[in-house]
Amino acid sequence: MKKKKKWNISFHLKSRHLIAVMTIFLLSAAVGTLAAGISTSPLKETAGMLLVPFEQSIYRISAVFTNMKDHLRSTEELLLENEQLKAEVAGLTSQNNKLLQDQQEYERLRELYELDQEYTQYPKVAAQIIAKDPGNWYDTFMINRGAKDGIRINNNVIAGRGLIGIVTSVGQNWATVRTIIDDSSSVSAMTVSTQDNFIVHGDLELIDQGKLRFEQLYDLDDVVTAGERVVTSNISENYVEGIFIGYINEVYQDSNNLTKAGTIVSPIDFAHLKDVLVITVNKEDSILAQSPESEEVGDISEE
Repeated sequence: MKKKKKWNISFHLKSRHLIAVMTIFLLSAAVGTLAAGISTSPLKETAGMLLVPFEQSIYRISAVFTNMKDHLRSTEELLLENEQLKAEVAGLTSQNNKLLQDQQEYERLRELYELDQEYTQYPKVAAQIIAKDPGNWYDTFMINRGAKDGIRINNNVIAGRGLIGIVTSVGQNWATVRTIIDDSSSVSAMTVSTQDNFIVHGDLELIDQGKLRFEQLYDLDDVVTAGERVVTSNISENYVEGIFIGYINEVYQDSNNLTKAGTIVSPIDFAHLKDVLVITVNKEDSILAQSPESEEVGDISEE
């Protein structure tokens, strides 16, 4: 005799799960009853008591998610706007830097033009500095013009408001300049008002103060004082006459007790040079051009 199989189906439901299922069932029944048009007041009241809190909860949850969504959208928009503003700031900064560079370039070119107009008696070639010796100061440097541009050794170099230095070596496309602040530099100078002659030397310690030193000034009557304008002398061997050097800063008795010495304030910023003018005639050229012999030779050649 066959034994009947017993099917044992066991449901392991926790109490909170059972309550949840019953709640959903009652809500569904209430909604169905309302939809079918049952108008019993107690049922409506029961359905209202069950549905209203439920709908309010759903509304609150929905509002929370909507606010979160709006907040995320606002955050993304702010981040995008921030990136756009950063790009605009970078662009404006680049434009501003370019304008500043253009303005500085314009100022340098304007200074060179004014300097060129101040010394119209001398032919000149404009050049840019392409290299310099190590250190903060431009005591010696190289320019991008050379023999093919008419530049020769001992050509005078000017910039800013006056004398820079002198050409010491020349190639086809380059030249080396020693400036008047170099320790080995020596320039024959004179005061404008009194025409007194003396020697100006470079001093790398003084140039930190923007100064040069001078000596061998014969000023027995103590006429030369601070503020006197100083230019290259007419008796200089290597520098053409009348190029501005600076202003006398102080005067004191020289070590020999016969002459005066002191310091000169230079108008040139020897720490930030870039563009210069090279005078393409030397002192001996100007002397020959002014001599009577050269005039006679010129007359013969013209005949």
